[in-house]
Amino acid sequence: MKKKLVSIALALLVSLTACGSNSNQESSQADQSQAPVSDSQAESGDKVIKIGVSPVPHGEIAEAVKEEVAALGYSLDIVTFDDYVQPNKALDSGELDANYFQHKPYLDQFNEENKLNNVSIATVHIEPLGIYSDKYKSLSDLPDGAEIIIPNDVTNGARGLLLLEKNGLIKLDDPTNVNATEANITENPKNFKFVAMEAPSIPNQYKSADAAAINANYALGAGLQPVEDAIAIEDKDSPYANIIAVRSGEENSEKAQVLKKAFQSDKVKTFIEEKYKGAVVPAF
Repeated sequence: MKKKLVSIALALLVSLTACGSNSNQESSQADQSQAPVSDSQAESGDKVIKIGVSPVPHGEIAEAVKEEVAALGYSLDIVTFDDYVQPNKALDSGELDANYFQHKPYLDQFNEENKLNNVSIATVHIEPLGIYSDKYKSLSDLPDGAEIIIPNDVTNGARGLLLLEKNGLIKLDDPTNVNATEANITENPKNFKFVAMEAPSIPNQYKSADAAAINANYALGAGLQPVEDAIAIEDKDSPYANIIAVRSGEENSEKAQVLKKAFQSDKVKTFIEEKYKGAVVPAF
């Protein structure tokens, strides 16, 4: 009898142990089925748009666009750059889905010089380039031999020269040439001396010269108000509208279309008009 009881107890113990093992396996399988998918698994359903921007005003405008992008089913990851070189290289290498910091003449020039093929998908705003001076109140006050700082990249340097040409201070062989350099100056009656400098550094250096051509984003970042502080400024007809760029071949991707729709929304237009009051102008 005792042997029978022992045999029954052993059988029950083995049975319970087996059930426990199955239960643990089922629990483990359930946990695995509820675990988050890996990055590679989620890649095909990626809903994050990574965009490279300059801090002001591009970064501020991009922040204002986040809700518009979210309403279209995506989140916007904003990466800030302090120069005009890395955002295009980061886009080309695949580190970014898009960038927003430049105008098309600059993009075209950069593509040519660096053998890239990034393309514009939308215009967003114009940042009027201005001539600033800490010493003189008007262009007519600039003395003979005045030193004027201009950006050292071709397109933005040309903008400074074209603005001076439009105001009658110099003459260029072709006043429509968006790649004009000092070599294109045919008349310089006041013998201005031009100093080329990297655009981001000009706001910190312009007081050392008689005047300087400064991009509006860098002027704003340095606390200057383009409409109030510039002694000359581009008008709304400027061809230098800032754009959203993507890699060639991705112009019609869902991410590109989301960006275009969000950045060209009525909400963004109102934001630009109310925040910048003419220092940045919608271009759509």
